[in-house]
Amino acid sequence: MRYQVPQFTDVEDKIFGPLTLKQFVYVAGGAGLGFIIWYFLPSLLALPLALGVLGFAASLAFIKINKKPLIVIMEAAFKYFIHTKLYLWNKNYQKTKKKKGADATLPSAQLTAPALSENKLKSLAWSLDINERIRLDREREAQQEIR
Repeated sequence: MRYQVPQFTDVEDKIFGPLTLKQFVYVAGGAGLGFIIWYFLPSLLALPLALGVLGFAASLAFIKINKKPLIVIMEAAFKYFIHTKLYLWNKNYQKTKKKKGADATLPSAQLTAPALSENKLKSLAWSLDINERIRLDREREAQQEIR
C-alpha cells in the first residue's frame, strides 16, 4: 500500500488577502499599538514612537533571514545572550607541528575510519534486501490467510 506524502508543509495559508495569519496579527497589532501611542501621547513624542512600532511590526511580519522569520532569529539571539556559556579548556592539549615534504604523515590516531570493503558492503545490502523481501512475503501470506 502506498501512502501519499504531504508536500509543502512549510508554506502557510494566506488568510487575509496576501497575508498569513501571523503576518496579519503582527501588522494589526503594530497598527493598533501605533494608534494608541498617537492618540494618548503628544504628537511630537508620538510620531517617532508610532513609526518605530509600525516599522518593528512590519519587520516581524515580512523580514526573513535564511528563510526563517525574524521572530525566530530574535528568539535564538535572546536565548544566546541570556543562557550561560560553557567554555572548556583542555590542559593537556598538544599542538602538533606540520611536516613538509614526503615525510608529512598523519598520526595513526587521526586515521581511524571504519574499514568497509566493497565485498562486505554488497553482502550487507544483499542481506537487507532479502530480509525486506522475506518480511513482505510473510505479510502478504498473513493477509491472504485472514481473507
